[in-house]
Amino acid sequence: MTPDNPSVEIRAAYKSDAEAIGRLAGELGYPSTVAQIRERFEDLEGDAQHATFVASTPVGEVVGLIHLYQVRSLTSDPRAEITGLVVDSGIRGAGVGQLLVERGEAWAREKGLKMIGLHSNITRERAHGFYLRLGYSISKSQKVFRKDL
Repeated sequence: MTPDNPSVEIRAAYKSDAEAIGRLAGELGYPSTVAQIRERFEDLEGDAQHATFVASTPVGEVVGLIHLYQVRSLTSDPRAEITGLVVDSGIRGAGVGQLLVERGEAWAREKGLKMIGLHSNITRERAHGFYLRLGYSISKSQKVFRKDL
């Protein structure tokens, strides 16, 4: 698989992809059950501010995923934000991630957005190189704070 000769189709995710999406989420470090994925999918279904695309092989195996959403704020211009990108560990480096990012960027353009961003854990050095090769630049370093409610 290469960007010039892909043997995958990039398509919108379906609820029936929940098992594969759960497996991929686990590879990304976010273990999720099929039930959790289905519930999240239903929460986002029909929300035009969110998009999920998968890479599917000719036999229908889902081998990659990108999820992104539209960010609107009073303090900055609207932009797209990639919240998850993962390719099956067995085929990383074959161009599937690039195809998924290109589809995400196209979605952002379709929405009239002029910027796309993402957060990437400091430990994901291979991912950082991937994004830099695709023309992304590091705009800042930050700490992420959370609180369970």
